[in-house]
Amino acid sequence: MSRCLVSRGPGGAWERFERGELSLFPFYDEFGRDLSDTENGNKWYTDYCARKKIDLPALPVMLDIDGREVFGRMMRQSTAYDCHILRAIHRIRASGRWLIIALTNNYSKHITGSSSSMPLTAAQPPIGVPDSELRFLGWEDGAKFHLRALFDDFCDSSKLGMRKPDPEFYLLACQRNDIRPGEAVFLDDIGMNLKAARVLGMETIHVPIGGTLDAVKQLEGKLGIDLTSDLDHDNTTSAKL
Repeated sequence: MSRCLVSRGPGGAWERFERGELSLFPFYDEFGRDLSDTENGNKWYTDYCARKKIDLPALPVMLDIDGREVFGRMMRQSTAYDCHILRAIHRIRASGRWLIIALTNNYSKHITGSSSSMPLTAAQPPIGVPDSELRFLGWEDGAKFHLRALFDDFCDSSKLGMRKPDPEFYLLACQRNDIRPGEAVFLDDIGMNLKAARVLGMETIHVPIGGTLDAVKQLEGKLGIDLTSDLDHDNTTSAKL
């Protein structure tokens, strides 16, 4: 699926949704059609396997994918905070020495019904989507929106009309917070996003799935403050913040 999303590019439902160009329910329909496109999907995956020198499995001739169901499963699996990242954020903010800025490919413009890019708080629950749909997506407690209060600034692709790895998105985040790219440490799980940041002069840290503790230790070394002591080794989660 990731190969399909990346290969379809800026005109695909996923990237248009993240830039705020599609609202939720039309997105479901277009997302399902994109994922069901076996003509392009099979070609893209065949090319990918050839580049990676991996065996090509049998590919489907026809698909009829429910975009709402796929997106719902993705969202329900991504609602938990990562304990290592959360601890690091709290300690960095407590130090008062650095800003914590979220630069996120997101889709909240049409979920919250808000035109503001300022962080939402627990007192500002999402609006504009029926409660039944929020429950379906795993957002009934507003957790995905409450996390914004953890950041000094929350640069949301759906509200700013641009997304990673567009260099202008990174530069806008720096401008909004009066910093230079060379003063930033950028953490991300996707290689192309990290590459774009490095080209601009940012220091980068790769955060692979399941590797948040190692990433936080790298950040700890760059900042020179304790971000990992008193770890509860039983409290580990594979979710991302």
